Amino acid sequence: MPTSKTLQATALTLAFASLVVGAGLWRPTPVAAQAADPAPDTEAFYTQKVLPILKTNCYTCHGGGNHRGGLTIDTKAGLLKGGHDGAVIVPGHSDQSLLVKLINHAGPANDPMPMPPKSKISDADIATVTQWIQAGAIMPADAAAQ
Repeated sequence: MPTSKTLQATALTLAFASLVVGAGLWRPTPVAAQAADPAPDTEAFYTQKVLPILKTNCYTCHGGGNHRGGLTIDTKAGLLKGGHDGAVIVPGHSDQSLLVKLINHAGPANDPMPMPPKSKISDADIATVTQWIQAGAIMPADAAAQ
């Protein structure tokens, strides 16, 4: 009759063998991908990515009841109309958009108007706004309702 130690050793050997075989057969189930960021040519991109940047950095002077320089950026119509210096965005052409130049603190030499005036926004935020304009500056018709 086998001893207690022999039974324990056999049980441990079988348990280990089961783990090895199970590990060899186990295939992880892929976790569903988290919701991807919205595409730059969607209203969701504006609402989730661009609007928070504008609210944080621009609305004090150019949102709500404030229209410094004749510019209001809280509506699509306001952004497309521009301010005293003309249009600030050219949908599909970020390189021609005054807004991109100003947030890069690279405005016209005769009147650079860096925006925001006290400090430059992050390169990541500039890239987001640039990407949005390049993709057509898609936003809800009345962005102020956001």
